[in-house]
Amino acid sequence: MRIHTGERPYKCTICSAAFYEVGALKRHTRIHSGDNPNKCTVCNASFSASRDLKRHLRTHTGERPYKCTICSADFSCSEQLKQHVRIHTGERPYECTICSADFTRTRSLKQHLMTHTDENPDECTVCSAAFSESGALKQHMSTHTGERPYKCTICSTNFSRSGCLKQHIRTHTGEKQYKCTMCSAAFSHSGNLKIHIRTHTGERPYKCTICSAAFPNSGKLKSHITSHIG
Repeated sequence: MRIHTGERPYKCTICSAAFYEVGALKRHTRIHSGDNPNKCTVCNASFSASRDLKRHLRTHTGERPYKCTICSADFSCSEQLKQHVRIHTGERPYECTICSADFTRTRSLKQHLMTHTDENPDECTVCSAAFSESGALKQHMSTHTGERPYKCTICSTNFSRSGCLKQHIRTHTGEKQYKCTMCSAAFSHSGNLKIHIRTHTGERPYKCTICSAAFPNSGKLKSHITSHIG
């Protein structure tokens, strides 16, 4: 009944969080205490909640039980599937309150908000570059170290980012998981699908600063600009 009434009688004594049930409060308290009783039997990772351990174990087993009903993509957790489905539906529920830009993930919105504040807390120790999140800094550091830890098991090509490896593997498998909902076209990369959709919508977001011409992708704009500079 508390779900309907909104009553949250179980309150954290450390912060202002409140919960419907005592079990949820108990799990929350581990955030403050650092208690991680759910331990992985394969590696030394440990988690405060059993559901997090269950999700982690899939990184060892390779289990991907959450399947997209529109394409053949599958995922290890329900949240990843939910985010993926937005590629098909076009849903972008996370909106910036400053400039109205919208995003498919809260993380993307959080990164975007830092472009308004100029907050870049993660600084490179080699050069003056600064980033709004530690993951971006880690990727940047590979430009200095030359590190390419993500290796293709088919052709031995190495990559600095896991996303680049994932895209590369599709050149071997022929997988085209990004499908156009307006025609039968399919693509191995979400960016290519986005460009393709503009052939249906007529959107031409890349505008020439010299004349009034506009284009559906940056490559065509670049080619056009050469006509001005000779």
